[in-house]
Amino acid sequence: MTDAPARSPADIRHAVERRLRGRYRSEARFRVYGVAAIAVAALSLAVLLSSVISRGWSAFYIHELTLTVEAPASIDPNGTGDPQTIRRANYGSILQDAMMREFPNVAGRGDLLDLFGLYNRLNGPVLMSKVLDNPSLVGTTFDFTMPISDDVDLYLKGQATKRESFAGEGRLSPSDVEGDIELSSTRDDFAEVLAEIKARLARDAETLDVRAAAAARRADAAEAAGVAGPRRAEADALAARAADLRARAAAPGAEETLTRETPSLLVYVNGGVVKLTQLSSDVARGRVLVALDSRAASAAGEWRVDKLLTPEADRRIKDDQIAWTEELRARGRVSTAFNTILFSNASSTEPELAGVRGALIGSIFTMFVTMLMAVPIGVATAVYLEEFAPKNRWTDVIEVNINNLAAVPSIIFGLLGLAVFLNFFDLPRSAPLVGGMVLALMTLPTVIISTRSSLKAVPPSIRAGALAVGASKVQSVFHHVVPLALPGIMTGSIIGLAQALGETAPLLMI
Repeated sequence: MTDAPARSPADIRHAVERRLRGRYRSEARFRVYGVAAIAVAALSLAVLLSSVISRGWSAFYIHELTLTVEAPASIDPNGTGDPQTIRRANYGSILQDAMMREFPNVAGRGDLLDLFGLYNRLNGPVLMSKVLDNPSLVGTTFDFTMPISDDVDLYLKGQATKRESFAGEGRLSPSDVEGDIELSSTRDDFAEVLAEIKARLARDAETLDVRAAAAARRADAAEAAGVAGPRRAEADALAARAADLRARAAAPGAEETLTRETPSLLVYVNGGVVKLTQLSSDVARGRVLVALDSRAASAAGEWRVDKLLTPEADRRIKDDQIAWTEELRARGRVSTAFNTILFSNASSTEPELAGVRGALIGSIFTMFVTMLMAVPIGVATAVYLEEFAPKNRWTDVIEVNINNLAAVPSIIFGLLGLAVFLNFFDLPRSAPLVGGMVLALMTLPTVIISTRSSLKAVPPSIRAGALAVGASKVQSVFHHVVPLALPGIMTGSIIGLAQALGETAPLLMI
């Protein structure tokens, strides 16, 4: 065998430098990867927070409606301020009278129900409370502010429908000031809208053609199998409807009827609002929602048309309610305020009156019970198992069970609470006490395991040093070991409580 040629010091130095450069490059890449990972995580968090804030910030403000109400002297005929007498008045009727004074032209049961739907009926008791707090309001007229209905609030926040507006270019002449009227324009102001409606009819006809063809195929298959049914009639009805829509779309100048399935058109003219029901290029017919001031024609630019892109059939708020809301806002009756109801009220079947107070208080009480039960018992159990318990078969069985309980699904603890706490001990359902006890059982394994890990992390020299200077076993544990392990114990307890706070499955069972 021949010996390997000896390497010169220069070659060795160059090889070492190459390895160092490679190591530095690897370290630089690792740092770049780390910074990139942190940047991606921060960007994802920013996107998540921005999405949550952009979607949820509107819940922190609410629109309020202010009405001028008249509290008649009949509420307290004797003038004694007796609360029992004041409570017997019909405050819902007082609010209705105030609303009808704002729109005296609204008549008919259906229209009045829509008008009263602008506010919640539960505002009557709120008005009663205001009069009870200040009996001197009886026999006077005063402003009463209340939350507007949830549907109207969503509309004012721009979440019910999108709106497009355009000003009229011709001179518009209304035929009357209320009821069913006709609007005539000196220019084809409605031609563009009419063309959009015709195009929509053509698209609807194509959709119906596809459905009719599919229904015809199903009918053919059923007839081939000898099964009689209404599928052929369904196909013929769809085809006939598609033909009707196609014929209407093919007549560009023909008058068109607006339905609840088409975008709504509201004309604002002469201080009033007209909902269009029939439309041609220069003439429109409709129903007056807010009475017009006069029959005089409006010049170009003095009137406008608002197109509500979401059809009335696809939204909860009606066209007349939108017109009345805009009129109230123009009169200064609608204002924006911080939504204190969100924090002061509990859950409610009325969305505009619902809040998180009940859920917040219940969560605080439940977590208080969970903390009082899980943390002391869990820490004491961990200290005993780690520092005092003998190492034998029974302690091994206990440790295995604790580790297994940490992996049990939370719904199992809910079933346990349902069977034991509710059915056996007959404790009340939906109480923070029962919820706290169930969550404490679920949190105990986490607290015990984290506490034992923190106790193991304390160096044995601490225990040996305490025993060497004469401390007892209990003193060494509680005076030295536990204080040093306290940060880890607190971390584990907080993690366990945070997990319990986010659990819903066990609480649904109890």
